[in-house]
Amino acid sequence: MVSAQFMFAKRTNWNLAPNRLSEALAVHRSAGKPMLDLTVSNPTECGFEYDSSAVLSALSNPAVLSYEPNPRGLESARRAVAGYYAERKEEVSIEDIFLTTSTSEAYSYVFRTLCDPGDELLIPSPSYPLFDFLADTQDVNLVRYPLLYDHGWQIDFHALEQAITPRTRGVIVVHPNNPTGHFAKRAEIAKVNSFCAAREMAIIADEVFLDFALEENRPASFAANRGALTFTLSGLSKISGLPQMKAGWLIVGGLQEWKREALARLEVIADTYLSVNAPVQLAIPKFLEQRHAFQEQVISRVRRNLAELDRQLAEQKTCARLTVEGGWCVVLRVPATRSDEDRAIELLTAQGVSVHPGHFYEFASDGYLVVSLITPERIFAEGTSRLLSSM
Repeated sequence: MVSAQFMFAKRTNWNLAPNRLSEALAVHRSAGKPMLDLTVSNPTECGFEYDSSAVLSALSNPAVLSYEPNPRGLESARRAVAGYYAERKEEVSIEDIFLTTSTSEAYSYVFRTLCDPGDELLIPSPSYPLFDFLADTQDVNLVRYPLLYDHGWQIDFHALEQAITPRTRGVIVVHPNNPTGHFAKRAEIAKVNSFCAAREMAIIADEVFLDFALEENRPASFAANRGALTFTLSGLSKISGLPQMKAGWLIVGGLQEWKREALARLEVIADTYLSVNAPVQLAIPKFLEQRHAFQEQVISRVRRNLAELDRQLAEQKTCARLTVEGGWCVVLRVPATRSDEDRAIELLTAQGVSVHPGHFYEFASDGYLVVSLITPERIFAEGTSRLLSSM
């Protein structure tokens, strides 16, 4: 028998065996045991209200019977995206926008545009684990740079500089970070611009949670960034709470010479796939209109859940939460008396509470759990109560 290692590409040679927490979750579910899930991230399963008639009618446009194979996407949809940024007082040209089926696809376009096989991109740590699979499938190597926590998160620019090699092609900034909720500050953005421009490197800004700031001050987007070649990614999955519609976008900005070349190359990539379907493109203007009501619900729930968590934390001295500025998650600091995975498994089996261990997000040490702030409030209050009482 021929070994599988000779049959399949090395880039897909992942260890797909379930980890111990996944196995424990499968056993728990198969046994039909009740569970308080503090890891929920799918907004359509969290009890938020949608204008179903508006969403469905937006998908019934007669114009879907005509095919317009535009590599950047339909102009009407791109104008709606540009209008979204205009409401934020940020100017984006429709010619700088490419529609994609998701931010994951947008990442693949950027990786292919910037990197040859084996080239490197710098990525923050902690961060969401999906990036590893995206990079592997594009033959790109990810190199971590740390976010430091000291009464709030910040980029470790010394470590960022130390991570550069001759094969480094860009810096990924998740704005705000998932799961830390850290927004890149204006001073950090200026420093990243200077850092990348001086080395002819690109900035890749993931802004899917940008609208979910907990403070009144609205963070600036990278979409209108001019200091370095910049690729800004976002989409309807989070902005409008519509992950099932599979609609995202990629915006190119920055230094004109590099921007012009990037646009030309991206157009060929996008034209090769033409992946975004017409019904969703035609519905994007309506879907973006729906974001206001959805976002109000999310931010209200996130704030109430944080308030409940702070109330519970004030009644004990064992655990604490880290500062969160935006997004849908909060990081808990817990006693590092065992591995985070062991802690998560014990919470599941003994308390019926599901949480994410810190190592899931590349935390450098044990003592961190991550919970979702969009969890329905009753479940969140009971789940966090059981979590804290078990410490």
